[in-house]
Amino acid sequence: MNDATEPAPFDPRDFLKTLTHRPGVYRMLNNEGAVLYVGKAKDLKRRVSSYFTRSLNRRLHVMVSQIHAIEVTVTHTEAEALILESQLIKSLKPRYNILLRDDKSYPHIHLSSDQDFPRLEFHRGARRAGGAYFGPYPSAGAVRQTLHLMQKLFPVRQCEDSTFNNRTRPCLQYQIKRCSGPCAGLISSEDYALHVEHARMFLEGKTHEVVDGLVAAMEQAAAKLEYEKAALYRDQIAALRRIQEKQYVSGERGDLDIISCSISAASACVQVFFVRGGRHLGNRAYFPKIPEQSEVKTILSAFLAQYYLNKSAPAEILVNEMPKDPELLEEALANHAGRRVRIRSQVRGERARWLRMAEQNARMALEARLASSAGMRRRYEALQQALGLDAPPSRMECFDISHTQGEATVASCVVFDGQGPLKSDYRRFNIEGITPGDDYAAMRQALERRYIRILKGEGRLPDLLFIDGGKGQISAVDTVLQELGVAGVVLVGVAKGPDRRPGLEQLFLSGRERPIILPAGSPALHLIQQIRDEAHRFAITGHRQRRRRSRGRSVLESVPGIGPKRRQNLLRQLGGLKEVARAGIEDLARVEGINRTLAEQIYQAFHGED
Repeated sequence: MNDATEPAPFDPRDFLKTLTHRPGVYRMLNNEGAVLYVGKAKDLKRRVSSYFTRSLNRRLHVMVSQIHAIEVTVTHTEAEALILESQLIKSLKPRYNILLRDDKSYPHIHLSSDQDFPRLEFHRGARRAGGAYFGPYPSAGAVRQTLHLMQKLFPVRQCEDSTFNNRTRPCLQYQIKRCSGPCAGLISSEDYALHVEHARMFLEGKTHEVVDGLVAAMEQAAAKLEYEKAALYRDQIAALRRIQEKQYVSGERGDLDIISCSISAASACVQVFFVRGGRHLGNRAYFPKIPEQSEVKTILSAFLAQYYLNKSAPAEILVNEMPKDPELLEEALANHAGRRVRIRSQVRGERARWLRMAEQNARMALEARLASSAGMRRRYEALQQALGLDAPPSRMECFDISHTQGEATVASCVVFDGQGPLKSDYRRFNIEGITPGDDYAAMRQALERRYIRILKGEGRLPDLLFIDGGKGQISAVDTVLQELGVAGVVLVGVAKGPDRRPGLEQLFLSGRERPIILPAGSPALHLIQQIRDEAHRFAITGHRQRRRRSRGRSVLESVPGIGPKRRQNLLRQLGGLKEVARAGIEDLARVEGINRTLAEQIYQAFHGED
């Protein structure tokens, strides 16, 4: 099981084409594999694209000219990306991070401990003073915003010691109820210490009681028709939730490797995350060559044996599925390392979160590789051979229909060119004026609307047209194309095989009696499955959006198991629909009545279309 062939020179356009819009961390590497720069992004695609689509200063231009690869780690939230970026910079010490950041550390909040009346303050730099430090925060502005919020919640002073020691009358902060006035003796040291302890608990993430209090205050204000005041409480709840978001990339201890395998289209990706001393040191994707019908446990068994052949395994290895003969592997790795090595897949808490992150990154890395130019070229050539075409197709289209018992029917048209999905040319059609549930009529309307425009010069015809269906659908579509005068387009119907299992599809070509059945591992079949599945995804997404609009429903209402009470709890506890949309799975699961399964469904409802 060897790694794939030597990678081609770095092509930023090819890389950016498959990069996700989700938050995460990116690492830029030179030709020797050394890390040039580590950065975080709320939107990975937009941030990384900026290095290649705008004019750069001299230092950035020199750095970009040295890039031979970019590695990414996808996280659930921007806050997670911040923590991970900080850890990687400390461990890897990339050259250009020091240049571009002027070696500044991330800002923190400092709660002092060596005064009778401690203070909260902004802090950046070495942490030599006594007390507690909270952070890091993404920016100085984020710290100041948090301190401003703290003034509203906890009357703990934030003034300089020199100001505090020389005042005898309370300042304006006391007048507007944002300080308890310890400088003027307006609060006892015992009561002040209680405020300090509440502030500490809040910054440590123990905010459930605070949030409950704000929720009650918000509902009371709303009941009195004080909507502006209720909105202020709502915003405070949202800010509290942001500050105490659960991090997926901190909190672990010790040394371990997290290894996850993903399989798709007869290809595999094994993602390895490295954790040493409780810090994430990065991750790397491997793409082993695998036989057809390989299973995850078989791939992991072979990968573990070869991967640790020339290196010592950590004391613990987490895997997304137990490999074959785990006891034998543990014994072999222990003999090589000179100590006990454990392989585990059933884990909880922080380890489970690490493992889920590795699984997500393995899946997305494999999707990006399959959509790469080299992989696409191989698939197009295989499709040319399978269908007996004169040349590889340069443009393909696929239509699909989606509705719920005839309601809100939407047709999709997705387009692939020589580089893969061409999303700028995707189109959706809201179908009107047909008998509900008549897929043939819906397909006719979509084809007419699509190709009448093209025949008028608003686009170009495809070489191949895929339809989800068999002989009946092919015949109906062929009739429409003839009526429109569309010629030179090869029509292919993709019919699901027995039991509708993937890999057993039958291909029907116009004018050909017998279907073509491709092997399950055929690159041509994988390409057809990809374009068909993309058409289905695009259609069902449009259908759900149209159905929600017609029913006046929110995204939450479309999630099974989320009734009025749970929906109300989510909106109250997280501070509105916008905050529900940006919350991570762990944050959603902490809301009363929301278990992990529901939290994952909610997260997918908001983010599954990325």
